[in-house]
Amino acid sequence: MKDKTVRDIMTTSVITVTPDTSIKEFVKLLERNRINGTPVVDENSRLVGIVTEADVVDQSRKIHIPSFFNFMDSVIFLEDPSILEKEIKKMTGTKVRDIMTEDVKTVTPDTPVQEVATLMADKHFNTIPVVDGDRLVGIVGRWDVVKLVS
Repeated sequence: MKDKTVRDIMTTSVITVTPDTSIKEFVKLLERNRINGTPVVDENSRLVGIVTEADVVDQSRKIHIPSFFNFMDSVIFLEDPSILEKEIKKMTGTKVRDIMTEDVKTVTPDTPVQEVATLMADKHFNTIPVVDGDRLVGIVGRWDVVKLVS
């Protein structure tokens, strides 16, 4: 495993969605392919986000109202109120763009497998997109790393 790179274990035929994919279509895709998420790409195969079943589950959770207090007829928030706006957008979203994560951790084909394994363990990632520049070229999952052990 020491000398292996992501190129040696990644999947290159990646199931993807676009930001305009409906959440219903996305869920059907997950079920049909027995996967837990996909990269989100634009029309030029550039990675623009990632969306997972956890993002769909988040739509059903309780909303968190930021703490605030009234002072002299003013409302003063103790937390960033824009978080509430993001939560509402995510909970009411109908397209992948509404629920996806845009700030995606990626690796390159030349990333050592040990580095990927560490990233997966530390950040609890199941899959990580593989990019060349900003173009999606593959995906690497926990099972890809596990297969190296056998």
